[in-house]
Amino acid sequence: MLTNGPTKPLLHNGPVSRWIIGPLFVLMAACGATDPGTTEPVTQPEAERLAERHMVSAAHPAAVEAGLEVLRNGGHAVDAAIAVQMVLGFIEAPETGIGGGGFLLLHDATRGTTHMYDGRETAPAAATPDRFRTFGIEHPLGLAIPSGSSVGVPGLISMLGKAHADHGRISWAELLEPAARLAESGLPMPPRLRQQIESDWSLRLFADTRQFFRGQLDGADSTLRNPELAATLRHLALEGPDALYHGPVAEAIVERVSSARWGKADMQLSDLANYRSVVRDAVCAPYREWTLCGGAPPSSGGITILQMLGMLEHFDLPQMSPEDPATVHLIAEVSRLAFADRNHYIGDPDSVEIPIEDLLDRDYLSQRAGLINPLRAMEHARPGEPGGRIELTELRPRSEPPEHGTSHFSVVDGDGNLVALTSSNEAPFGSRMLVNGMVLNNQLTDFTFNPHLGQGAHPNAVGPGKRPRSSMSPFIVLDQAGEPVLVVGSRGGSRIIGYVLKTLVGVLDWGLDIQEAIALPNLVERGEGIELEENTSIARLADSLREMGHEVKILPMTSGLHGIERIGNGWRGGADPRLDGVARGD
Repeated sequence: MLTNGPTKPLLHNGPVSRWIIGPLFVLMAACGATDPGTTEPVTQPEAERLAERHMVSAAHPAAVEAGLEVLRNGGHAVDAAIAVQMVLGFIEAPETGIGGGGFLLLHDATRGTTHMYDGRETAPAAATPDRFRTFGIEHPLGLAIPSGSSVGVPGLISMLGKAHADHGRISWAELLEPAARLAESGLPMPPRLRQQIESDWSLRLFADTRQFFRGQLDGADSTLRNPELAATLRHLALEGPDALYHGPVAEAIVERVSSARWGKADMQLSDLANYRSVVRDAVCAPYREWTLCGGAPPSSGGITILQMLGMLEHFDLPQMSPEDPATVHLIAEVSRLAFADRNHYIGDPDSVEIPIEDLLDRDYLSQRAGLINPLRAMEHARPGEPGGRIELTELRPRSEPPEHGTSHFSVVDGDGNLVALTSSNEAPFGSRMLVNGMVLNNQLTDFTFNPHLGQGAHPNAVGPGKRPRSSMSPFIVLDQAGEPVLVVGSRGGSRIIGYVLKTLVGVLDWGLDIQEAIALPNLVERGEGIELEENTSIARLADSLREMGHEVKILPMTSGLHGIERIGNGWRGGADPRLDGVARGD
């Protein structure tokens, strides 16, 4: 039987609770309490990462095994992706699940095409640009996250259902059963999930997360179970993907969002009934001898990374050391320029005009690369004027909060079809609301809270039915013959872009194997100063970079990169040693 989950947060809807919860969440994010990572990263031996026919790389061994079993039974890469995603939605419930959304990038070996299934959440039809402002004042992020305003219409199930209808070989019901069975019978509490729950004291403040996540630790054994999710998955298995958007599941979602104690709880049954996933062309561009294809808007990852690479192509990066301050400086400068364009131009392509061709024009990127002083950080990284557009007035982007509620995995099947799937709840534990065993996302906080940009509307302003801009960055690399040679992606909020860039450069420019490239120290520049991964060799470069004029921060940076590369007639996988995932195949 499908039941509605807990409906009332712990604190009442009084003025004190409104203004205490916000600062508490801001403090939690600043301290990194929701991203504990792992204390002793272990790199998987190469022998375990080689395969001749098919392979899966994901954040938990049980998810990898579910995908491999599908592939062994003749399933398409999309079939395996559905099985993997459903298991991750149970095990990595804070990060991903059927209450969220994502992007599926598919290379079709038969057609030789690469396209993207867009399962990004949408705002309700009643949403307005001032959704996260009152009297012109932006709401604190900590207040916006656990509110009725933050929850978007979930898109993940619709996206997977559409991809399955186009490519699936194994029945939808069979693909959901492994996750349903696992959620019902349980498995030993994953150490990372235990650490996430124990380190995030805010979970005690909300009835849903307190009863489910905290309750998982308070039981007599240390087994993770979710019988409500199992029932929901079996309902979706029996009735099909559309059952999330009509009937009892949709009603439960709307009821739970409507019961939120603050925010604009304006989601209606019609918003779910009208949701549609979209198939979009991937965004592709050349880089040296390869062609790279990434996620299209509303993902900003594809365009932004291709811009960075288009600028890096003008430098002899293959001859530079990964741990030379000059290398980090160069990557930081192209990142600043690309993020300036991202923040000014990219939003929902169904709502705003995005000059994709102009942003990726080789002459334009050559001009942008010419702004870089190899010895000194530029004072301001302003947006450019692709196609003769008016120069932007925004000199520095709005600070983007830490976000780690995301997961990525990569799949290759026996026919050479590749899937890169990144999915997310946005913040860890999403909106702090659960229903029918699923965590409801807070993806609408990915919209820009201030709807104005200069004298015009911000491309990422809230709008009815609009999809918020995302940083998810699934990528597939093709060789000169058009054959796929690499598939990769990551978790990590807007830092995803830097994580994926580092890995692509590591493989394509520095000749590292995919595991070595993933394990490289993380460095990110989002227009807010260079961020260097703490307790790594690259952190020693901080003083040299400051002398070059950079702001530098040394931080924990738990990426979740999972990729697969072609080697000869087979495949070699890589899994981020910062998590407990694996890459395995046959």
